[in-house]
Amino acid sequence: MAGNVQEFTDATWQSEVLDSDVPVVVDFWAPWCGPCRMLAPTIEKLAGEYTGRVKIGKMDTDQNSNTPSGLGISSIPTVVFFQGGKEVGRLVGVNPEAKFKATLAEMGVS
Repeated sequence: MAGNVQEFTDATWQSEVLDSDVPVVVDFWAPWCGPCRMLAPTIEKLAGEYTGRVKIGKMDTDQNSNTPSGLGISSIPTVVFFQGGKEVGRLVGVNPEAKFKATLAEMGVS
């Protein structure tokens, strides 16, 4: 993954996302997905801006099927926001950077 963007897997889900002491943003994507590739620069930019305050990463839905199916991810890209191990927000499709920042602000992240 590029820069500050982490890679999450089914194996690391519990420790990296659910047990995280900071908010976590997860971009569910796949390499063949055009809209996912369109969203990637926004995710990378946010990861750089929120370093140390929010953990931002991606999960390849082709390589990891348990977690996405358990969360009811039915289309990609889907970005899910977690705080205290619980889902607190979800954005489906390609969304503008401002929408991500608004969701993070609602979570108390500035």
